[in-house]
Amino acid sequence: MKRTIIDPSQLELNDKVVAIKRVSKTVKGGRTMRFSALVVVGDGNGHVGAGLGKAGEVPEAIRKGKEAAMKNLVEIPVDESKSIPHDFLGKYGSSTVLLKRAPEGTGVIAGGPARSVLELAGIKNIRTKSLGSNNKTNVVLATLNGLCALKTPEQVAKLRGKSVEEILG
Repeated sequence: MKRTIIDPSQLELNDKVVAIKRVSKTVKGGRTMRFSALVVVGDGNGHVGAGLGKAGEVPEAIRKGKEAAMKNLVEIPVDESKSIPHDFLGKYGSSTVLLKRAPEGTGVIAGGPARSVLELAGIKNIRTKSLGSNNKTNVVLATLNGLCALKTPEQVAKLRGKSVEEILG
């Protein structure tokens, strides 16, 4: 699975905080509390990324998560009906996300973590089902992995040495 990294300075990015958790570390003097923020960024036009930031305060954790997400921006294929080119299973850890293409007018049918990734990627018509673990971080990363692995009909035709008409039938 090849990810193409995008330069974030050329895009108008929106961000969405998917989850904020309070995490603690036990040290000699007691527990130290910190915050972990899972942030998704995207331009609504086929570019999306996710990042995790950890800090002592929530705003700082969100800022770090946003920076990490911008470093991990990827480009995903979107077809003419603002859906995905084909069905696919995205996997990360014990989370699996089923991504199914949908006709115009369906809308985004997805759970919270997957929905935020799909909306910021600019996908308007899709059906998804989260299988396995429902850990928000893993669901977001499984959705991203699934979107990154998608191929356009042109890419498949080039790989097989055929024309696009032969691939589409």
